[in-house]
Amino acid sequence: MTPLVKVIIPAYNEEKAIVNVIREIPDLVSEIIVVDNNSSDATSSVSKAAGATVLFEHRKGYGYACLKGMEYIEKQNQKPDIIVFLDGDYSDCPEELLKIIDPIWHHNYDMVIGARVKALREKGAMTPQQIFGNALATFLMKLFFKAKFTDLGPFRAIKYEKLIALQMEDKTYGWTVEMQLKALKQKLSYIEIPVRYKNRIGVSKVSGTVKGTIMAGIKIIGWILKYSLKK
Repeated sequence: MTPLVKVIIPAYNEEKAIVNVIREIPDLVSEIIVVDNNSSDATSSVSKAAGATVLFEHRKGYGYACLKGMEYIEKQNQKPDIIVFLDGDYSDCPEELLKIIDPIWHHNYDMVIGARVKALREKGAMTPQQIFGNALATFLMKLFFKAKFTDLGPFRAIKYEKLIALQMEDKTYGWTVEMQLKALKQKLSYIEIPVRYKNRIGVSKVSGTVKGTIMAGIKIIGWILKYSLKK
């Protein structure tokens, strides 16, 4: 039986990239939800023209956008089996979505993280601060929680009911690490799948700025310390 899969794409000023993302998502997906996070360009109109459902979240923040997408789905009568998150900047490879959902669909895992491994990563696709931040965060999760994560990659899939049970709350930079930490706490089964990672179209709103890098780092480490103290 084919699962019901929906995709949530947070997007801020991605008019040059978002259509590529939408068009390369496999037909298996029943609905592509683009959450326009207060863009000043044509992100919403080009997304709608490409066939996506477009939502608006005026409060800036990756987590705010993801929560808006979840809120929309929660109001639907038929709930999906699997939710996939990916970025709208075309750094992820949307056609690899089938690889991401396969462990859930065929092997009953609860969550899958697309790991941006060096061998499959374009040169320069991740900044030195991103590489360092990922290494530090996953090391701390291994140290405190014996986790096997190697990445905080945004391209990920999770069973819908498990996602709801996590009671996600982070509004900005800590969304990905919060999900992984809560998955560990609730003892969800998870696996990483190596994925390709390209140089994004446009400038990153997080790693492309000093402020974004610092704030993301503080949020990520903050979540890990919070959960290590709870432990």
